[in-house]
Amino acid sequence: MAKEFASRGDMTDKNISFSEIGRDLWAFTAEGDPNTGVIIGDDSVMIVDAQATPRLANMVVEKIRSVTDKPIKYVVLSHYHAVRVLGASAYNAEQIIASEKCRSMVAERGQEDWDSEFERFPRLFQGHESIPGLTWPTMTFTQKMTVYLGKRRIDLMHLGRAHTAGDIVAWVPDEGVMFTGDIVEYHSACYCGDGHFGDWSATLDAIESFNPRAIAPGRGDALVGDKMVTAAIESTRDFVSSTYRPAAAVAARGGTLKEAWDAVRAECDPKFSDYAIYEHCLPFNVARAYDEALGMDTPRIWTAERDKEMWEALQG
Repeated sequence: MAKEFASRGDMTDKNISFSEIGRDLWAFTAEGDPNTGVIIGDDSVMIVDAQATPRLANMVVEKIRSVTDKPIKYVVLSHYHAVRVLGASAYNAEQIIASEKCRSMVAERGQEDWDSEFERFPRLFQGHESIPGLTWPTMTFTQKMTVYLGKRRIDLMHLGRAHTAGDIVAWVPDEGVMFTGDIVEYHSACYCGDGHFGDWSATLDAIESFNPRAIAPGRGDALVGDKMVTAAIESTRDFVSSTYRPAAAVAARGGTLKEAWDAVRAECDPKFSDYAIYEHCLPFNVARAYDEALGMDTPRIWTAERDKEMWEALQG
């Protein structure tokens, strides 16, 4: 039987967890599905990553209302991907904040990404009819922006390229907690199809330099305590490196994309095949690693048509 493309065959609902990872700081997680962070301040609430649809976002709102009735004032987008941003309208927030680079990527490739991801992961887009359109940030910054929820301070920062060129993190200094988006994952594959392999490790170093007590990663369980935080950062680093090295070696000798695919599988399967969305991510990761090794700094735009062509080539 031929393999299903990406996650087309994954229609099983995941168990949701809502974990407090610091005082009034919460991680909404669902067994490897995209996570959402919740920061409760003195007078209002900030969301970090919005989910793929208003239907999914309403599940986050339900959890929030179990712990606070404060208004949701801000939605922060860690990056531009459809599964992270298209549910934003459900929060009725006053402002949607992202990096300036993230906003430019919405303009450049947001619709194509939406179309592509819709084909890859239909379960996450159930209820897609309620999506009003692309999610546009209303406030942007280049390197750093500080937001106060009453006395609670949140530093939003672009620490470097990694999962995308426009990634940001949210740092809550009073509790030493960081919301990293997909720069850090835990027992979940990194999606590198729009990534920057050469920069990712340095961005992880920058996150590590804050010595976070807890991290809400992009996917996987909330990380509380030095041991879990370090393990997640290092496994993410290993995943990225183990994907790039073999693909780059094939590219350097003039090998084909299919040969890169085989080389990456040989390196990564023994270590990561049990990670969430591993098979989903692998084709995109190999294609991007191969392109970057050939000198392509800006990832090519993924479209539903390009997805199909790439998948057919890798399947022989």
